[in-house]
Amino acid sequence: MVSSSSSTKANSMNMKKPWSLVDAASWYCTVALLGFLFIGLIRANSLSDVKGGQLLNRPCDEIYVVGEGESLHTISDKCGDPFIVERNPHINDPDDVFPGLVLHIISSAASRP
Repeated sequence: MVSSSSSTKANSMNMKKPWSLVDAASWYCTVALLGFLFIGLIRANSLSDVKGGQLLNRPCDEIYVVGEGESLHTISDKCGDPFIVERNPHINDPDDVFPGLVLHIISSAASRP
């Protein structure tokens, strides 16, 4: 007959194997999660030039759609067009600019030879 102490040791060894498998799986999941977070942070930093789907350093096109937080003054500075109001007769009040408003822009960089 097997002594009770040797059967207890056998039971404890059998119990350690499943827990070691669970511990290893949790470590692999943790490492994978940290890897995904790290990759996400790198991608977020590389896309820092993007705001609202438009590139901030991109030259202005002839047709410009106003983004959130922009004013005619900031658009004029960005695009180099001081005559935005004169070229857009549908603007009744220069202070009433809203996101989604379509403007006709002639960039000073485009007008230069």
